[in-house]
Amino acid sequence: MSATKQYYRVMLGPGSCYAEDGVAGRWIGADWSFDFDLSDKLLLEREEFKRAMRPIFLENNPDKTKVAAGLAAGMLYTICRDMKAGDLILTPDSQGSYFVGTIAGSYYFADGEDIPHRRRVDWYPGKIDRSSMSQELRNSTGSVGTVSNVTKYAAEIDAHIKGDPAPVLVATDELVEDPSVFALEQHLEHFLIQNWPQTELGQRYNIFEEDGEIVGQQYPSDTGPIDILAISKDRKELLVVELKRGRASDAVVGQIQRYMGYVKDELISEGQSVRGAIIALEDDLRLKRALSVTQGIDFYRYQVSFRLLKGAA
Repeated sequence: MSATKQYYRVMLGPGSCYAEDGVAGRWIGADWSFDFDLSDKLLLEREEFKRAMRPIFLENNPDKTKVAAGLAAGMLYTICRDMKAGDLILTPDSQGSYFVGTIAGSYYFADGEDIPHRRRVDWYPGKIDRSSMSQELRNSTGSVGTVSNVTKYAAEIDAHIKGDPAPVLVATDELVEDPSVFALEQHLEHFLIQNWPQTELGQRYNIFEEDGEIVGQQYPSDTGPIDILAISKDRKELLVVELKRGRASDAVVGQIQRYMGYVKDELISEGQSVRGAIIALEDDLRLKRALSVTQGIDFYRYQVSFRLLKGAA
């Protein structure tokens, strides 16, 4: 198992309203209506834990969906078990800055508290100003949900902590064939989220929301995060959207099939189905060949354009 230090953004309550309490009490934590000690449950592996906790969540929150239940259980597991001693935590305050600390203890249950499922944290004396972050890091730390993993920006975060926030390029992965397209499509995901209603997919699907907040961006699955998880306006079809991100075609097709399998097995309800959509910059022949013998996955090509507007002399 890798011992690589991980970096997380953690919200302490709605809008991180308990951030000051967490810093004063030296903890981070979560709730999600589970009002009992999770120590025994946390002996389970992640997917076993999620399966055990989903029905409890849905019983306590009958108006919620399986999607919300899976998200809550997964993030709770991340906070209570996945985070290791020494992992770095960013927690937003209410003034546009982030408290910074490191995990310093294992899970404990604070009975009767609003945020009962906790980890000890050693908080640093200073903060990181959000306005000094790169746009990519701001997008990631500003994503919805209680927990987001921002380890890919470790070098930039460390530079901020040291007081030298020099620009840092985001890392790619071994499946990336075209780094320039990979970099462009880091922004495409956020553009799609912000402009979803104006897209062709947005005419038929809504990105998953819970309590007015988008939870369908980077939705966690047991084989990795789904770029976008949406649902048809009649609630009968779930849509898995994957951006090619300059990767090899075979890798993208295999990945989206795994995501669709996860949604089929874990998230859909009776009468629902799942479909996939791959979005790429180029009219990729290899991708189209692979999809021609694959059911339930559509291919979309996006275009990038800009104009130069001459200002007044």
